[in-house]
Amino acid sequence: MIIKEILQRMSIVEGDITRLDVAIHAAAGPKLLEECRGLGGCPTGEARITRGYGLSAGYVIHTVGPVWQGGGQDEKALLAGCYRASLSLALENSLPSIAFPAISTGVYRFPPALAAGIAVATVAEVLARDRVLETVIFCCFGEDSTKAHQMALEGLK
Repeated sequence: MIIKEILQRMSIVEGDITRLDVAIHAAAGPKLLEECRGLGGCPTGEARITRGYGLSAGYVIHTVGPVWQGGGQDEKALLAGCYRASLSLALENSLPSIAFPAISTGVYRFPPALAAGIAVATVAEVLARDRVLETVIFCCFGEDSTKAHQMALEGLK
């Protein structure tokens, strides 16, 4: 598959991911938390799936990103693992779309530009092999995150 086709399946929006018609943990209601408690946790770099409950999305894919510790603790590979594991669950459940926040770039302090590059490259790698996912949205909270993701997409061209 050529890169142009992959890029057509990825988009960037700036805003609140809970307002998109795809899955997110917050705003789903108490039943989501109840189901999450039965998952047995989620190690960093892995992902779990639950129903969406009060969201317009049917499912929520949960992942735990790495805390940035300077780059010497396998943070890059763990972050890529978050995206791969989440995409794998989306594919296993035949979901046509998925939205990602900028995983680990908030309180976990992962450098936004580095995280955006990892996110975009990992998603492109998966999309190159699979056609089930029609749309992958990077939902960026703020202008800096949006610009970092735009630059990462431009880097694929």
